Amino acid sequence: MGLVLTACGGSSAADSGKPSTEVTIYSADGLHSDAGDGFYDKVFKDFTAKTGIKVNYVEGGSGEMVQRLVREKSNTKADVIVTLPPFIQQADGKGLLDTYKPAGFDQVGAADKDAGGKWTSIVNNYLCFIYNKKELPTPPTTWNDLLSPAFKNKLQYSTPGVAGDGTAVVVKAMHDLGGKDQAMAYLKKLQANNVGPSASTGQLAPKVDKGELLVANGDVQMNFADMGSMPNQGIFFPAADATSKPTTFALPYAAGLVKNGPHEDAGKKLLDFFLTKQVQQEVSSVGGGFAARTDVAASDPNAAKLQQIMAGVDVFTPDWKDINDNLDAYVDAWKSATGS
Repeated sequence: MGLVLTACGGSSAADSGKPSTEVTIYSADGLHSDAGDGFYDKVFKDFTAKTGIKVNYVEGGSGEMVQRLVREKSNTKADVIVTLPPFIQQADGKGLLDTYKPAGFDQVGAADKDAGGKWTSIVNNYLCFIYNKKELPTPPTTWNDLLSPAFKNKLQYSTPGVAGDGTAVVVKAMHDLGGKDQAMAYLKKLQANNVGPSASTGQLAPKVDKGELLVANGDVQMNFADMGSMPNQGIFFPAADATSKPTTFALPYAAGLVKNGPHEDAGKKLLDFFLTKQVQQEVSSVGGGFAARTDVAASDPNAAKLQQIMAGVDVFTPDWKDINDNLDAYVDAWKSATGS
């Protein structure tokens, strides 16, 4: 998906002393639908109906959104940012986030929020890969399978350091294959099949559905939500080898209040709204994702299908501090290995 923007100008509520009538959110792609039936579409409509606050929405890759905040730091335009890890941690490290614990924060698992209140998951999610079910009766099962000449110019993954899901490919490869050096040696080989860079993971799903690509990376929420309009997509999780279980890790949509945002009061209200039980119940039924609140147990048909997708998959926990501290080095190593 491309960048979506409704004008985000206007004077600060703090300057006028009046409650804000608008709020601007910068977000990674995956929760908005161009058809208007995505999770964000419903949440923003309901939020505006309840509060009278208009939502201005800007979309791009996780890294792209953080870099935009950096560029605008002297004239901040966003009030809320939503990215995948490790970019929410990166935003915090760059001093871009303010402290705010939304109502319901205490019901979010410790691994899915910053204990100090700089960010919290609003939709839980997992890294995945997708394949074209029409062209491939069964998905690849291991990383080595993706090196097959059959995937030459038919495989693509989003750019590490720019897209959250693309960065996640490097994290999973390092975990599954035994470390940075092994992962980079593998990704160097995989480059023979890779079509090339993509700033947005969301752009890859339509290509897989049409058969332009046979395999791409993604995340469970986004790709599951796409299946209604892209029925040829299948989800899989490559394993380290034929004797290993498929693996993934949590890749939540994490939200934080932007420091010095022009509509801080409205930003806080939007974060509160995201964690209401009503909205969290709709994470699976509308958004195709997993509730961030541990006290919300979804029982809709989508929730059951999502459980089936995750059955038998080993979920590991990355060392996010290491990844955040060394992200630039890992991305540089990937660039060197792949010639990107």
